[in-house]
Amino acid sequence: MAEILKRNKALAVNPLKASQPVGASLAFLGINRAIPMLHGSQGCTAFGKVFFVRHFREPIPLQTTAMDQVSTVMNADENVILGLKSICEKSNPALIGLPTTSLSETQGTDIKRLVKEFYAAHPEFAHIPVVPVNTPDFSGCLESGYALAVKAILEVMIPSVTSQVGKRKKQVNVLAASMLTPGDVEHIKELIEAFGLRPLVLPDLGDSLDGHLTPMDSSPVTIGGTPVLEISSMGESIATLVLGNSLFEAADYLKQQTGVPDFRFDSLMGLDAVDSFVATLAEISGKPVPEKIERQRAQLQDAMMDAHFMLGFARVAIAADADLLYSFARLVTEMGCEVVAAVAPARANILNDVAAAQVAIGDLEDLEIVAKRHGAQLIISNSHAKETARRLGVPMLRAGFPQYDFVGGYQRLWVGYKGTRQALFDLANMMLEQHGQHEAEPHVSIYSQRTGEQRAPSAADRH
Repeated sequence: MAEILKRNKALAVNPLKASQPVGASLAFLGINRAIPMLHGSQGCTAFGKVFFVRHFREPIPLQTTAMDQVSTVMNADENVILGLKSICEKSNPALIGLPTTSLSETQGTDIKRLVKEFYAAHPEFAHIPVVPVNTPDFSGCLESGYALAVKAILEVMIPSVTSQVGKRKKQVNVLAASMLTPGDVEHIKELIEAFGLRPLVLPDLGDSLDGHLTPMDSSPVTIGGTPVLEISSMGESIATLVLGNSLFEAADYLKQQTGVPDFRFDSLMGLDAVDSFVATLAEISGKPVPEKIERQRAQLQDAMMDAHFMLGFARVAIAADADLLYSFARLVTEMGCEVVAAVAPARANILNDVAAAQVAIGDLEDLEIVAKRHGAQLIISNSHAKETARRLGVPMLRAGFPQYDFVGGYQRLWVGYKGTRQALFDLANMMLEQHGQHEAEPHVSIYSQRTGEQRAPSAADRH
C-alpha cells in the first residue's frame, strides 16, 4: 500500500490538475446533441474551452451563464434560467449539462433548485433534460468532476428503480472513465463487439470526439456520443462494465436503480488486467475468445520480452489523475521498472493501491523535486510537464489531459493488448534513445588492423 503524502504548501507551483468543471464538461461532451453550460464567469468557460480546443483540435460547444460583478454580489439565479431558456430556444439540444464553478459555489448557488424553477417557468422545455452537478474548482480535479457528472446523468435519466434486467439480451453497459481516450473507447467497443455483444457506452467520447469531418461547418451541440434515449435503457442490459475506479460510485447508483450486475476494472493496461477483461467478456457472452484477440495477446507477450531489456530497473516518474496514475504505475512495475516519483492532483481511493512507495498530492514542482532526488530516467505526464522533463534532461511520454504540443494525443490507444504493446514499445524506445542499448562492447584483438594501422590495445585487452 502506497503512503499518501498530503499537500504541504498553500499554493500550486507549475500546476498539474485540470479543474472539476472541465472534467464535468468533458463527460457531457460524450452525450449526443448535448451542450454543457458552466455556471460562472465568462473567463471560467473560456479557459476550459481553450484547453479542449488545443487538446482535441476540434470546435467544442460550451456555454456560460456569464456571471459579472453585479450578479456575483447580488444574485445570479436569473442568469441560469435565462441561459437555459436561450439554449433550448436556439439550439434545441437533447441534454444540457449544468456544472458549477468556484464562483457560483462560493456564492452558495442551489443549482438543483434553479433547474426546478426553470421547468416551472418554462414547461414547454420539460422534454429537454437538464443535469445539474456541483463541481467547484477549489476541490477535486478533472477526474472527480467527470465522475460527478456521470453520476448526475444517471440520477436524472434513471431516477426511479427499474427491474428489466436482460430484456436486451446482447446489450452491455460500459461506464468509461476520464482516463480513457476516444481511441481507447473505440477499441473497447471493438473488443465487446467481437464477442457478439452490443456496447452502450456512457459517456461515448469515442463517437463524439474522435476527430472526424462532418457535413456541417459547425454545430451548437455535440455531434455523436451516447444517445440520450439510450441511457434510460441501461436497466435492460445484461451486464455493466465499469472501467475506472473513479466511476465506482456512479456504478453503485446504477446497480441500485436497475439491478444489472456489474464487473469492475481499475485498469485495462497490462497483460493481467486485459486478460481479466477479456475473460469477463467471454463469461458474459458465453463465447470463446476470438482468434484475433488471442493473436493480439501473443503479440503483447512478445513485446514484453523485447522491451524488458530496456525497461528493467528503469526509474520512472509519473504525474496524472488517480486512475491514469494507477494504470501506468502498474504497467511499468510489471515490466520491472521502479516508480520513484508519483504525484496526483487530488485524493482518490485508488491511490492507496498505486505501485509506488509514496504518492504525493501536489503539482509538477513536487514531481520535479522528487524525480531529481531519485534520478528518474523517464517522465509520464501531460503536456504541462514538458519543461519539467527538459530541466531534468529526461524523455517524456505524454499521457492524460491536456496535450497541446502533440498532434493526435487525444486519439492515442493505451488499453487492451494492442494499446499496451504500443505503450511498451514507446517507453522502450525512449530509454534506448536516452541511455543507449547498454550492451557490452565487442572485443577486438590487438592484432587486428584498421586502415593498415595496428589498433592500440584497449583496457579490456590489457586485462
